[in-house]
Amino acid sequence: MTQTPELESLTEESLTRGLMVLANLDSDLARILDKLGPPPMWQREPGFATLLCIILEQQVSLAAAKAIFNRLSGIVVTLTPENFLTLDDVQLKGIGFSRQKILYCRGLADGLVTGQLELSKLETMDETTIRTELKRLKGIGDWTVDIYLLMALQRPDVFPKGDLAIAIAFQKLKNLATRPTPAQLEAMTQHWRPWRAVAARLLWHYYLSNPK
Repeated sequence: MTQTPELESLTEESLTRGLMVLANLDSDLARILDKLGPPPMWQREPGFATLLCIILEQQVSLAAAKAIFNRLSGIVVTLTPENFLTLDDVQLKGIGFSRQKILYCRGLADGLVTGQLELSKLETMDETTIRTELKRLKGIGDWTVDIYLLMALQRPDVFPKGDLAIAIAFQKLKNLATRPTPAQLEAMTQHWRPWRAVAARLLWHYYLSNPK
């Protein structure tokens, strides 16, 4: 199997190709594909609003984060860094932002306004450089970078090893006695390269199909 270039974004066509490769590599992934069909692409628009939304999703349910993001979109018609910075603490707390998330999202908006970070330039950078650039900002760690790389930049081999749903799905799929740690997940999924972002979509697909 030839390596896909790291900068090549996933398309419907390459997603299908990745699914076929993974199904041949791993019978458990083949079983998910057979039972549930292909997973969604789960694409997001690259840019400030998406990265802010991912920060809101850190360590809370997606539904809770979405509710806050929707309330924010209701008071800021065009969600730009400049417009976000016009909101004060009282307004942000009123729509559900925690003190920590206010700090992180302001830091992101400020970094973009001052030119410390240029999100449009990330699209042509390699993964390691993107990770370094984004993690310079307070409140942006590996999970946030992984989700942005995977969903906004559609990189084919990103694996969010710190994602709780992925860990739960992997444990169930592989019938493990304990939930794997991020380091264990990283080690146990090396053979899925260079399609780990496709495998991640399959694991989320599997997780969402199993009601709690």
